[in-house]
Amino acid sequence: MPFDGVVAKNVVIELSDDLIGGRIDKIYQPEHDEILIHIRAKGQNYKLILSANASYPRIHLTDLSKENPMNPPVFCMLLRKHLSGGKIIKVEFFDFERIISVHVEAVNEMGDTTYKKLLIEIMGKHSNIMLLNDLDIIIDSIKHIDIDKSRVREVMPARPYTLPPGQDKESPEDINLDTLFINARNQGGLRISKYLLNSIRGFSPILCEEVCYRAQIDGKTLIDDLTDAQLKEIKNSLKIIISKISASSFSPCIVWGDEMKTKPIDFHSLKISQYPILEYHSSISNALDLFYTSKDNAERLIQKKSALNKVLNNSLERCNKKITIHQDTLREAADRDRFKLYGELITANIHSIPRNSKKVSLLNYYSENEEYIDIPLDENMLPQENAQRYFKKFSKAKNAYNFTLTQLEEAFNELKYIESVLQNLDCADNTQEIEEIRQELVSVGYLNERKSAKHKRNNKTLEPYRYRSSDGYDIFAGRNNVQNDILTLKTASSNDIWLHTKNIPGSHVIVRKQIGEIPDNTLVEAALIAAYHSKGKLSSHVEVDYTQVKNVKKQKGAKPGMVIYVNYKTIIVTPSENKIKKLKYK
Repeated sequence: MPFDGVVAKNVVIELSDDLIGGRIDKIYQPEHDEILIHIRAKGQNYKLILSANASYPRIHLTDLSKENPMNPPVFCMLLRKHLSGGKIIKVEFFDFERIISVHVEAVNEMGDTTYKKLLIEIMGKHSNIMLLNDLDIIIDSIKHIDIDKSRVREVMPARPYTLPPGQDKESPEDINLDTLFINARNQGGLRISKYLLNSIRGFSPILCEEVCYRAQIDGKTLIDDLTDAQLKEIKNSLKIIISKISASSFSPCIVWGDEMKTKPIDFHSLKISQYPILEYHSSISNALDLFYTSKDNAERLIQKKSALNKVLNNSLERCNKKITIHQDTLREAADRDRFKLYGELITANIHSIPRNSKKVSLLNYYSENEEYIDIPLDENMLPQENAQRYFKKFSKAKNAYNFTLTQLEEAFNELKYIESVLQNLDCADNTQEIEEIRQELVSVGYLNERKSAKHKRNNKTLEPYRYRSSDGYDIFAGRNNVQNDILTLKTASSNDIWLHTKNIPGSHVIVRKQIGEIPDNTLVEAALIAAYHSKGKLSSHVEVDYTQVKNVKKQKGAKPGMVIYVNYKTIIVTPSENKIKKLKYK
């Protein structure tokens, strides 16, 4: 993600326009590495986010709202002490470095005017947020870096602030292009995009590639392989980009990986014409907010899902092991009638069997061919004792078979349930959905209730997904198994239509009945929704069963979302995200 020096300049200009003269109202620290500041400026309310997250460090205005910890962290309390009520007097950055500072004029507890500097260094895993006094002494930082962590530079309270080690690069606004490309010939072993990156301060890899793209040259081309004409094209391309930077002529944009704009790839303050799908924004903060929120939310969702996925996959593994054991037991007990036959044949011929025999061959009068059958005997037992031994083996195998059949059915039902929860978890796109799935797993005994969550639990639950068919019928899809039960067994009317993918984990889907028959087109659209909210989302020719709600029943003791149904028909559909989005209820 190229939060480079060019983007930093764009951000500083925007923050200067919006925030200078504004007053700091509230300060929060929603994450251990993130600060959120509420500012009142020019008759408007703004929220300024500063993040030292290793993956997504940034500073920009945001519409983001996050839940704050019950007890503010120490750094947050320190910022409140020094900056609350303060006036923002300047926002600046240093020579296209990714170091931005917000200068604040505030009044201390003694009534004296003080000057503080809230500074953020955007440097990947080395990113940090610091509060400096007017002498550039560090009051504190969100991350402490002592001499044991870095011999290059300490970031600790009461230490003088020093800039990070500089790089031997030139500012884009001061660079001499003729000299730059004369020197390029002395770097023959380098790729041209890498040479630009190593030479120009504030340029990111994506911007260097953009220079080459506009010159119609592959950025991986070695400098030695470039002709004079090609170097001239790169020079012209670079000259145009630098002129836009110098004139602050920015076009903030996000690069998307798909036409539905669900996968943000990159962003920049300049047009990145090498990518086909761009979304332009009037503000760099808007672009950054959308980009980082999408990325950050996706990562945090993955983190929150990972613990549940681990529990579910472990349960899935145990369940599959149980099924294998039960199937082995059934195979062993499948020959149980043989023990009964042995016992009956021994009993029928008990007087003709010599004592202390190890084996006896008896006529099997149950067989149409009346074949003789060899029966192993325990030579230390009487014939009648051997008969009883075989009857006991038969009884034991019969009981084991019947018990294992029940256990096997329960194991398959559990497997079906776990797979359905995994499907719901995979489709969850916000933290509340994940929390509701967690509570479901707590209720059925797969997880223990977290002590810290007992008093925090949000009693407000999410509504089912809602759609409107092209014929005007309301269609609902459950988000999780508990919601599936409520939707099907409590909310739906008996004559509503219920749909579910055949033998595939997925949501319960309900079509609300109106007067007359539900049109075939609405049924097909509902089937598309059922297939889309299932494990067959990316498949073609997905079978979807449908029936009236009155034909759907829940067996006693069944887990959430597990039902049986009769008198159904089947529709075969191929889910399409574009079609589903058109049906989404506005």
